[in-house]
Amino acid sequence: MSTATPPVPDDHIIVLAGATGDLARRKVLPGLYHLALAGLLPRRYRIIASAPRAFAQTSDQFRTFAHDAVAQFGDCPLDDAPWDAFAQTLSFAAADPDDPTPLVRAVHQAQRDLGPDARRLFHLAIPPDAVTTMIQLLGTTGLSKGARVICEKPFGTNLASAQELNAAISEYFDESRVFRIDHFLGKESVDNILALRFANELFESLWNRTHVHHVQIDVPETLSIEGRGAFFEATGTFRDMVITHLFQVLGFIAMEQPTSLDAKPLRDEVGKVFDSLRPLDPDHVIYGQYEGYRNEPGVAGDSSTETFVALRAEVDNTRWKGVPFFLRTGKCLAESRQLITVTFHEPVMRLFPVDSRATRERANQIVINFADPGSIHTRFLAKQPGPAMLLGQALMHFHYDESFQSVHHLEAYEHLILQAMVGTQTLFTRADGIERLWEVATPLLESPPAVQPYAPGSWGPASIDAIVAPHRWSLPE
Repeated sequence: MSTATPPVPDDHIIVLAGATGDLARRKVLPGLYHLALAGLLPRRYRIIASAPRAFAQTSDQFRTFAHDAVAQFGDCPLDDAPWDAFAQTLSFAAADPDDPTPLVRAVHQAQRDLGPDARRLFHLAIPPDAVTTMIQLLGTTGLSKGARVICEKPFGTNLASAQELNAAISEYFDESRVFRIDHFLGKESVDNILALRFANELFESLWNRTHVHHVQIDVPETLSIEGRGAFFEATGTFRDMVITHLFQVLGFIAMEQPTSLDAKPLRDEVGKVFDSLRPLDPDHVIYGQYEGYRNEPGVAGDSSTETFVALRAEVDNTRWKGVPFFLRTGKCLAESRQLITVTFHEPVMRLFPVDSRATRERANQIVINFADPGSIHTRFLAKQPGPAMLLGQALMHFHYDESFQSVHHLEAYEHLILQAMVGTQTLFTRADGIERLWEVATPLLESPPAVQPYAPGSWGPASIDAIVAPHRWSLPE
């Protein structure tokens, strides 16, 4: 978790595998530069970019590539002096399974430059099918010894593949040195979910089945698959978004208070939520596919891959038994938002008439916007001015960027890379948690529903209303 005074990382050799890929260009390289500009990287460090020989560059070429990436996707000034200082730490070394020598030589040279105590951090920004090969390369060359590794999602495609991947990683990396990155957990606004609950008895006392009727986690996106047809055909929205992002957020919403915010007690409580999840019922899941998806490059003409998922999940424990969690995400939808909506039970006695423009349900909610910088909104009923006792919807708002200075704000990837360098695993997913989620998902993966078409710019197939009936989805506003 974030602290008032962030720890300074030890001297580091950071190896970025997949350095010429889209993830490195959009997120990792701009993130590393921002950390350097903010003074949050180690006092001494080297960044070694790596990719297969087919994508090899000289170190000078890669510095130009990195400069262009930061200029296009970064949010901080790209002045000559700080960039030149950062660029001097960059180099490139190709690595193929049959010829890892350039990378091994570069890491050993960096180790000599920085000294034997410099830590090694390998960030695997590579396709899922390349992870095992890269782990084996690091293990057989000895580069994994004492090192930490950041692995990108998806963490497998089902229970068996997740177990195989975890076994391959654990052969060379102890679990204490593995950082499975889910950028949703790096958001300041996700930290704020814990603060809202556990620092405020006002809210925590209501956070249970006695008061909460249902919870909705909503991550609609207006974007299409953006040319990632081959990836999406092999993955789909459920594997890409639900198993990782949405279920991880559910874990933070539903967890019991940990004894501290250290990694073990916090991840233990999230793990208990996953252990309490009921296996998904395919009858409570809707798959959709936006019209035109099959015309995207790399997509089969008869594709049955889902670009939209809406489902009902249940946490079968004392706090949440009987409270449904409705999850929804998809591509080409009406808006791009990241919302948690906690809807409370109505009062037993309906004493007051309500204005026709308001509804009791929508006026009885806490809405958490966890798209950084984030906000929290409380909807409740209040008497309207006038002689009649008529209620209307009222709102209270908290906006993170209006209440606090954001000069020290870190984008999610930056936050998580920093946490990996200092060895804090609080915001990273554990192997047993990943395997449990795939176990929960097995009935759905074995009997997936047929995809239903939906129009781009809509909220998905009309049939999703059946999942939440007799209530309705809370749409973003």
